[in-house]
Amino acid sequence: MLSHHAGLVYVMVMVSACDGDMTDAELETIGEIVRFLPIFREYDPALLIKTTAACAELLDSETGMAGALDVIKASLPAWLRETAYALACDVAASDGEPHPEVMRLLELIRHKLEVDRLVAAAIERGARARFVRP
Repeated sequence: MLSHHAGLVYVMVMVSACDGDMTDAELETIGEIVRFLPIFREYDPALLIKTTAACAELLDSETGMAGALDVIKASLPAWLRETAYALACDVAASDGEPHPEVMRLLELIRHKLEVDRLVAAAIERGARARFVRP
């Protein structure tokens, strides 16, 4: 069983990796989120690389993305599922316009974590607003 911190990191790593290119902007966003958001106050940032590697290993396993989503859901209490979706959206938005693969993964995450569609739309709009570029 993963900690809720690891579950949050896994969801961000999945979004970053799903289009086959973990960009510097996405990795920087993940690092900033882990360093600055209150939910990660009790998480040791030195574990980020190990947690990211474990997620990549799970994604490469036989169960792949479906297994990773199951593990993520099991690690997150209900009160953190909207937060997980928000972090996923932030990583997706950090690299400009998300690829269709990323949009599909966000939809899968939303369904798996049972995030209400209207809540998800608000979260998505907030992410786009935070990462807008001139």
